[in-house]
Amino acid sequence: MAGGGFTTDTVGKERANLYKGRVTPYVIIACIVAAIGGSLFGYDIGISGGVTSMDDFLEEFFPEVFMQKKHAHENNYCKYDSQSLAAFTSSLYIAGLVASLVASPITRKYGRRMSIIAGGVSFLIGSILNAAAISLAMLIFGRVMLGIGIGFGNQAIPLYLSEMAPTHLRGGLNMMFQMATTLGIFAANMVNFGTQNIRPWGWRLSLGLAAVPALLMMIGGVFLPDTPNSLIERGLKEKGRKLLEKIRGTTEVDAEFDDMVEASELANSIKHPFRNILEKRYRPELVMAIVMPTSQILTGINSILFYAPVLFQSMGFGSHASLYSSALTGGVLACSTFLSIATVDRLGRRVLLISGGIQMIICQVIVAIILGIKFGDNQALSRGYSILVVVVVCLFVVAFGWSWGPLGWTIPSEIFPLEIRSAGQSITVAVNLLFTFIIAQAFLTLLCALKFGIFLFFASWIVIMTVFVMLFLPETKGIPIEEMAFMWQKHWFWKLILPQGEL
Repeated sequence: MAGGGFTTDTVGKERANLYKGRVTPYVIIACIVAAIGGSLFGYDIGISGGVTSMDDFLEEFFPEVFMQKKHAHENNYCKYDSQSLAAFTSSLYIAGLVASLVASPITRKYGRRMSIIAGGVSFLIGSILNAAAISLAMLIFGRVMLGIGIGFGNQAIPLYLSEMAPTHLRGGLNMMFQMATTLGIFAANMVNFGTQNIRPWGWRLSLGLAAVPALLMMIGGVFLPDTPNSLIERGLKEKGRKLLEKIRGTTEVDAEFDDMVEASELANSIKHPFRNILEKRYRPELVMAIVMPTSQILTGINSILFYAPVLFQSMGFGSHASLYSSALTGGVLACSTFLSIATVDRLGRRVLLISGGIQMIICQVIVAIILGIKFGDNQALSRGYSILVVVVVCLFVVAFGWSWGPLGWTIPSEIFPLEIRSAGQSITVAVNLLFTFIIAQAFLTLLCALKFGIFLFFASWIVIMTVFVMLFLPETKGIPIEEMAFMWQKHWFWKLILPQGEL
């Protein structure tokens, strides 16, 4: 076929240069409303660490940790080492993992919009249960409902953003999800600021305010249109074309519409997308669906954001100082995401991932050296070194915020052909939440066992994934979402893996 593409697993020819349209206010508003769902994920990440460092919360649900904390030195790495406390944080993510897999057929059959609404409803129920919790079982059940909401939201929203955005601005608009996530983290840190001194129910307010982004996501989902891709895949071609003309601001959408129709015809011929994604012709997409989210978590960022107050207290910061420091890192993360939005469609994905990876490695090593030399079981960091640790952690967060943070979601959501798109995104979310669960459950134990070596542990993973990007990730900037398959055929490595008989 023309363009060197597949005859059996992609659109027939490359038509990117024929795509017409502009960025319309309609698509901007739709993307902003959809991206609000990212704030659910961010709010939970930010709120969990603050709540688990509040004495009233620990005394009510984790009395053994409360007593351990009271009898430990401020600089003891192991004072928060509790599997039950880790389970409070990590139970959400195992629930989200299962929910993301369930969400795939729902997203495919009923559209991206329905999964967004379902995620908002589940998260709202979970936030109410957490705020009203009177037992550990009720608390954990609330976390499971939050996890189901995150599983549905994280599965559908990145797909929605990628499909609504015009090709030349897809990276920036898709990153609205990560921007909402970082703003959710920052908002959670601010809430923890305000509730830490409200005794004894401040933690209830922190957990209950998760209902706000859940309501916004649920109500926003009611008014959102579905994507043209999803409408066409479900047989609503005329409705899909009218929406495409509306979001592109032109009636000259024949080329893009034809790509969507061809992709939808192939998608509807495939009844078992999870089985099909295992075929050799989808090997690059499957590898990226696993490697990108795994690498994002193995940067160590979630551990820093989950447990920032706990981590800084373990380093010798006082209780209030630790919350100030974690709020600072949350604010820095939110600001750095804007940098990524401004540059991703100009510099490309690879440049940001590689430069961010190098900076994160340097920062992790510096923190490990400082803690290894100046911090031990019977000594606290001096004020000067404490400030230096916070500064370096912030530089680490900045690098993550412009690279692996947003791009860990953006790249997987834009590379899947329509026939495996929902399945591929479900795998991405499931892998992300699986490793989030593993790291969340193991981090406090790892911190106790490895001490400052925890930072070297994560730095070593960043080295591996930066090399992976250099060798195996092609640039996706400017490539239409329905023509990504041509990109793999031109890559030095993947063209050797893909079946040659289908060229």
